[in-house]
Amino acid sequence: MGGAEDTVDGYKPWSEVTPDAARRLLVAAVEAFAERGYHATTTRDIAGRAGMSPAALYIHYKTKEELLHRISRIGHDKALEILTTAADGPGSPADRLDAAVRSFVRWHAAHHTTARVVQYELDALAPEHRSEIVALRRRSDAAVRRILADGVAAGEFDVPDLPGTTLAVLSLCIDVARWFSVAGQRTPDEVGGLYADLVLRMVAARPTPAR
Repeated sequence: MGGAEDTVDGYKPWSEVTPDAARRLLVAAVEAFAERGYHATTTRDIAGRAGMSPAALYIHYKTKEELLHRISRIGHDKALEILTTAADGPGSPADRLDAAVRSFVRWHAAHHTTARVVQYELDALAPEHRSEIVALRRRSDAAVRRILADGVAAGEFDVPDLPGTTLAVLSLCIDVARWFSVAGQRTPDEVGGLYADLVLRMVAARPTPAR
């Protein structure tokens, strides 16, 4: 399904969803939402893709929106894990920013079908679920902003506008899900490396003087 089930960096998507029928329905929903959009997709569409009856769907998910929320929550939890791991990792701010962008972009490319749903169907969530996901996004934003602030403090980065630059970095990474294709000329690793280099140039990263 367009990479939505590929294992990358040891992570098997949807392995946290049980039982198997619930996972099959969730994977089918990702396919349908990415292809047709949330509002144009029916529960019958989802059940049909999973090889199940519409009645079977309601055993595991009360509504179509509950499915979207589950997909969005898992995706945003993974995004936060990627960014906080890089922010808390070893090395200079430049090293950590490189790791954050490289891994975040690689995930969005390798799982572009899932990522399109996670990143671009936010407004379809119910208000309480949307608030929950927005809070996760703010934590991801804070992880990137912390790396940038550390780079400024260390004299490695020249970033006059931390909030604006944080938004630019995250937007650049997330947009990969919109255009990436497995039929393209670049692999997820190659796109990750390219974007990491572009972001480091954007913040004017300077090498730490040799001691």
